[in-house]
Amino acid sequence: MTIRAPEHPALPSLSRRTLFRQSALLAGGMALSGLPFGRSVWAHDVAESWPNVAALAEKYVSQRKVANMFLTFGWGRQPHAHTVGGGTLSLAKPAPVDNNSLYRIYSMSKPITGMATMILIDEGKLGLDQPVHEILPAFRDMRVLVDPEGPLENTVPAERPITIRQLLTHTAGLGYQIISKGPLLAAYNANGLVGGRVSRAPIPGFPPVTPAPGLEAWADRLATLPLMYQPATKWSYSCSIDLLGRVIEVASGMEFEAFLKARIFDPCGMDSTWMQVPASEAHRLTDNYGVLGGNAFPIDPGPASVYLDKPEVPAGGGGLVSSPKDYDRFLRMLLNYGMIDGVRVMSEEAVRVGTSNLMPATVDTKGSWLEGQGHGAGGRSVGQSFGWGGAAGTLAAVDFGLKLRSTLFTQYMPSEAYPIRDEFMAAMEKDLAAMREHADKAA
Repeated sequence: MTIRAPEHPALPSLSRRTLFRQSALLAGGMALSGLPFGRSVWAHDVAESWPNVAALAEKYVSQRKVANMFLTFGWGRQPHAHTVGGGTLSLAKPAPVDNNSLYRIYSMSKPITGMATMILIDEGKLGLDQPVHEILPAFRDMRVLVDPEGPLENTVPAERPITIRQLLTHTAGLGYQIISKGPLLAAYNANGLVGGRVSRAPIPGFPPVTPAPGLEAWADRLATLPLMYQPATKWSYSCSIDLLGRVIEVASGMEFEAFLKARIFDPCGMDSTWMQVPASEAHRLTDNYGVLGGNAFPIDPGPASVYLDKPEVPAGGGGLVSSPKDYDRFLRMLLNYGMIDGVRVMSEEAVRVGTSNLMPATVDTKGSWLEGQGHGAGGRSVGQSFGWGGAAGTLAAVDFGLKLRSTLFTQYMPSEAYPIRDEFMAAMEKDLAAMREHADKAA
């Protein structure tokens, strides 16, 4: 059944670029670090311990700005994260969200693909600084645009090869459908180099793009286009994590999705994370909303979601649907350095390296979203924290110093339509100030 977006006079202002714009969400990982409290907090109801965070969730849900806002907080090896907030799967239906509800996590797929890459590096099937052309020969002789927004013919040779490290950290110089402009963006669209999916139905403002016929073709087409920047010189958000999906296929000898399932999802007990949601689980899938002028309208209703279709290209950078329970299990595995419930998913070294700052020393981050900070295997790495966010309002992080894992789940695009992340950080600071004061009085 085809679901068409409702008519709206402002709809033409929407675009893939605006819906997926990441400037606000890239701070998401940092929003969940630096929480100075101890285990005693978990002996109490979490909403009572976080009244301002709970009030924030209640405000957005009660005012129907979002259908739901569901947060989880887990401590160390605690098997189940505690929750704050709630809401419903849809603004139009009363079914409540819970730990098993399904959300489009978009770029929160990136740390998962990053850790899949680290598994292969740890096993010697890939090298962190290995040239990508040794795995995918089509990337051997890359060209670089003189002007990132200029004609595709005006290029110079790449001064160094693209490496696995660069793909993990967005420093390979690759473009992105949501970042590139001018002729390069047109070429990405013409070649079907899409990352995340938004809706089965056409949305005004979105150019019609036919995705490449599979991940191998996607990678081959990408190799024919010039880079935006010289490799290892600039941090620029890119499709590099999607390309790693193809690298993983070749290095492992397994289809990308099959590798994720066998090496991460199954051993982590993540039974609700997919590129394609099974029809039997559609009843758990949230609606995704577009927001214009403070009004939310469905762009991908759960019962008829595009994520019920098999993706043409399994996108490691933005293609997964997951649940709060599942993603917390992924974070718990990281927080415990590769172990969960007695199962070794990754080596301790692979986790430590993957969550550390892997940025090449030659990279300039000035003026970028990551200025003055670090990047690991698919996520931001600052101090002892590692995390990333998704284009539909989700975010997640682990803090190894505090042994804290945390997530925020909601579904709306573009992420900057509401200042939820800034408000969330402010609410946490108020709650933390109260916790500190309480601790001081009790001391």
